[in-house]
Amino acid sequence: MRLSQTEKFEIIRLVEQSKTSVNKTLKELGINKPTFYNWYNAYLSDGYDGLAQKPISRKQFWNQIPNNEKTACYRAGLREPRESLP
Repeated sequence: MRLSQTEKFEIIRLVEQSKTSVNKTLKELGINKPTFYNWYNAYLSDGYDGLAQKPISRKQFWNQIPNNEKTACYRAGLREPRESLP
């Protein structure tokens, strides 16, 4: 479940104002420590805007052939079908 920018900000404020430890407060809220610190660091560096949801990017895997290379291979195979046989 993704939290909104406002919800993240309120959690940061709760943790900052809590009289108990950060660990205990996060445990009570059900928030993982690394997740909280990612939000907190984004907040410290970019302010409230740093808490906005970032678009999910499609990552290219290290062994994935780029689309332009795939297209070039297909075209080469169509031009020279005998060369593409094992």
